Amino acid sequence: MKLIVGLGNPGKEYNGTRHNAGFYWIDQLVKQLGIMLKLETKFHGLCARIQQNGEECWLLQPQTFMNASGRAVAALSQFYKIQPDEIVVIHDELDLLPGEAKLKKGGGLGGHNGLKDITAKLGTQDFWRLRIGIGHPGERSAVVGYVLNLPRKEEAELIDQAIERSFAIWPQIVKGEWQQAMLKLHTKT
Repeated sequence: MKLIVGLGNPGKEYNGTRHNAGFYWIDQLVKQLGIMLKLETKFHGLCARIQQNGEECWLLQPQTFMNASGRAVAALSQFYKIQPDEIVVIHDELDLLPGEAKLKKGGGLGGHNGLKDITAKLGTQDFWRLRIGIGHPGERSAVVGYVLNLPRKEEAELIDQAIERSFAIWPQIVKGEWQQAMLKLHTKT
């Protein structure tokens, strides 16, 4: 069993914002798989339980707002006894340029409040992260406004391309083939 979490903020006013890159990733996957997410109040989010290549997996979009994402992740993972190293959190990443996507396990939180809350609720940073680059506004004081706004057209296209490219590693993610997934995603062709 694995848990794939796309981070974002619920509500129409946040649709398409940089901070919702994780929501957008899950939305695109759901569309490709031809399934729907449904609200599971005990897990504080929109969820789907799927079978892929003989593997069972949960998809989750927390509906708690970014800063409380850990409540949803902890509720679902504890209920189904999913270990932190079986969780992939998909999120926006200021330290990567638009168009880049990287997979890693653990590491720093980079000031990302969603990751901070998940770490606090799980008691560890030892979960997988699929980081979707959104770029940095340059000034630390501008970060909140930057992530909560829509990307420029050319940035949005690059972010979409990174998300699309990252779907190539979906089969490896489902199987837990982390090294192969990283090699495939991080190798420039």
